[in-house]
Amino acid sequence: MAELKEFAVLHARGQGMAARDVRRILAKVGNDEPGHPDSWTAVWRRAGDAERDRHRPLRACRAYAMARFPYAGDPFRAAAQDDCVRAFDAWRRAGTGIERLELDLPGGGLAAWASGLDTGRPLLVVLGGIVSVKEQWAPLLARLSAFGLAGVVTELPGVGEHRRRYLPASGRMLSDLLDRLAGRADVADTSVLAPSFGGHLALRTAAHDPRVRRVLTVGPPVAGFFTDRAWRARLPELTTRTFTHLAGTDPFAAPGWALTPAELAAVRVPVAAVLSGRDEIIPAADAVLLRRNLPDARFRVFDDVHGSPGHVTEMRLWLLHTMQRMRGAGGPATEALGLALAARRLVRPRRFAAAPPDDRPDGPPRAEPLPALAAASRGR
Repeated sequence: MAELKEFAVLHARGQGMAARDVRRILAKVGNDEPGHPDSWTAVWRRAGDAERDRHRPLRACRAYAMARFPYAGDPFRAAAQDDCVRAFDAWRRAGTGIERLELDLPGGGLAAWASGLDTGRPLLVVLGGIVSVKEQWAPLLARLSAFGLAGVVTELPGVGEHRRRYLPASGRMLSDLLDRLAGRADVADTSVLAPSFGGHLALRTAAHDPRVRRVLTVGPPVAGFFTDRAWRARLPELTTRTFTHLAGTDPFAAPGWALTPAELAAVRVPVAAVLSGRDEIIPAADAVLLRRNLPDARFRVFDDVHGSPGHVTEMRLWLLHTMQRMRGAGGPATEALGLALAARRLVRPRRFAAAPPDDRPDGPPRAEPLPALAAASRGR
């Protein structure tokens, strides 16, 4: 329960939920017993039902996403997952321009949300990690036309509506997706925004698929996460349980997960990565591997835990602004991102707390959180 509540902050706040609302809901959670009225899923699902009844489907979607967190491993979480998709579908039908895709790919199908297809625009693919469903990121699609992009948001294998197992060979998934979207977008000019495990998959794809022209990620596992037994023993149980559920077996026993220096060196396209100085999921040695082997990389380091939940706004602004600069795209939207990022940096960002008291900043991060991460960001 302690881990659920701790990691819920990152994912609830990442969806735009106010800290006070997250704190209020978490205070009602008494256990994680499937079917219990005070259980994690029951409490969050009631919060979603209340938002649905107030005709606020996007807020309902966010609560349902938390109700199925970290994965739909029992019938109650599976029902919450279905509620999450239905609530987002209700929201996107109200003039957002977002369409639903159900695609047959080699090895199985997946569902996705998309916007701006059939316009000839370059493509942005958004792909989350092992615990985040596509509905968490899909509201971004309603704004992509201002950046001159088409967009598709989907999920890692095993997450949400993506029913396939998550295996080392899943690195082919993005290429299969681009094959399927050819003709509906300019897939030869694809950007991939993929935090955490999605970033691992995106880097592996970029090493061999020239259609991926840039990668933007947050705290991706690289090698040590998969191979360092001492580090693995320190991982949160939530992480290991979720990873095992997606793989269907002990994923650490499977060879081929780690990205090699040669694979990283083959990523000849620009990479932008947010790193967290107190990351409890990804070892600092993985950041060093990125710095040493990626030919063209930019790093932003926050004094925070995995995913930098205390810096969500600045992190997103930096990633989107960096993507536009990588693309050489100017215009009002890019200028607005730059101004918003500059303004945000004038604010003293909040240090992470598992239950932040409110939405106001209360302290600056250290300039160099960890030697390895500071070295990773120096001069890049």
